[in-house]
Amino acid sequence: MSEHVSDGILEHNREAAALWGAGGRHYDLVSFAISDALAHAAQRLSPKPGDKVLDVATGTGWSARNAARFGANVTAIDISADLIDAARQLSSGVEPPIDFRVADAENLPFPNESFDKVLSTFGVIFAGDHRRAASELARVCRKEGRLCISAWSPTGAVARFFAVISAHTKAPPPKESSLSWGDPARVEDLLGQEFRLTFEHGTNNAYHESVEAIWNWYLRGFGPLRMLYEGLNEGERAALKRDVDAYHAHYQVEAGLHIKREYLVIIGEKR
Repeated sequence: MSEHVSDGILEHNREAAALWGAGGRHYDLVSFAISDALAHAAQRLSPKPGDKVLDVATGTGWSARNAARFGANVTAIDISADLIDAARQLSSGVEPPIDFRVADAENLPFPNESFDKVLSTFGVIFAGDHRRAASELARVCRKEGRLCISAWSPTGAVARFFAVISAHTKAPPPKESSLSWGDPARVEDLLGQEFRLTFEHGTNNAYHESVEAIWNWYLRGFGPLRMLYEGLNEGERAALKRDVDAYHAHYQVEAGLHIKREYLVIIGEKR
């Protein structure tokens, strides 16, 4: 029996859609804080005017807008209808216009070889089924087309942040870690048959006024943290905030906070 539902979102990804959409338009704050890494990926994708580009797991559309700046014709998808609504609002003046759609990275509603270039910045890495998502990326990219994915390092700052969050959740860990996309060997296994792959390391630099400021910033816009916080009792909330604050305090410098997050850019040429 198929698990497809009327809106095209696979059943096992529906909880994730609610989780990531919880920040709504405020998720754009999260993208702003990693905007240097998002620009890195767009520049390595190197769209040309008129290229058909697909941005997978677009969130509020930051990377889709980056691709459109090159003159590309961009289609952007996300599993969260709330994030797609926000992306449309935030991108209303962009030229060429971006085609935003609610869709699942594991069930892309496009024919084979529909796009010249495919992009996903810290997005497809959170798909529930990594191999299925990788297969879909390859399917919709034309022969000799280009793929660019950004993934967090499995041993870096984001991995440590996720560990802090995970210590406070009662939910079981995902079957496949998003951080495994930051391992070139794992990416070769997922995509190497379809793409000639190269890898480039980068570091995102984010600056915040204080530990309290970044707590409020992410509680407002980062859906997974917001949903976790809302499901805790008063004592559990205080413990979560204490641990997140302690994590961020590690990045204190004279001017405020300077957070450095290591990531991997995956660049593929379709065979």
